[in-house]
Amino acid sequence: MPDPVVLGFDTSAAHCAAALLRGGAVLAHRHEDMGKGQAERLFPLFGDLLAEADLTWGDLDVIGVGVGPGNFTGIRIAVAAARGLALSLGIPAVGVTAPEAAALDLPRPCRVALPLRAGQVVWQDFGTGAGDRPQQAAAGSLPPGPAPAAPAVPPAIAIARIALARRAAPGPRPAPLYLRPADAAPARDAAPLILP
Repeated sequence: MPDPVVLGFDTSAAHCAAALLRGGAVLAHRHEDMGKGQAERLFPLFGDLLAEADLTWGDLDVIGVGVGPGNFTGIRIAVAAARGLALSLGIPAVGVTAPEAAALDLPRPCRVALPLRAGQVVWQDFGTGAGDRPQQAAAGSLPPGPAPAAPAVPPAIAIARIALARRAAPGPRPAPLYLRPADAAPARDAAPLILP
């Protein structure tokens, strides 16, 4: 039986990143820095990767997607794309948090701290036995713990590798992971009257 093919991708930060793996081998990988435009770029990027690897949509066995924390709109773009692809292709989709991806292949115990906007970071400790989860803090105010380590694996490749490892038991459908409420406020005006 051939090794499974996984598409991993992430738009939770100021980038559009995707990778195709067959088993542990990277077939194609792209990481494009961009502040906006991920929704328009994501599927053409997938098409480029599939063409480079000489594969089709039907060759995919699992989808891995970055679920955040990070940019609200970017997270929603990626999660919606993953859920739609998984449904249309009849394959599992696996959500992977940004800290999980950043911690892949780092020696334990370790801490990852990923930049957010406005001088904030999302951070998480791994291998400390404390059952830590992602948290948000000001960049200079992290509690005592391991020194933050730089990611060892590009995000899309890490997401794909983690998704491949979890494909037998993918868990619930991917869902955005938010650590704070949205910056946008609900409209103050009454909604328009909708006629029958």
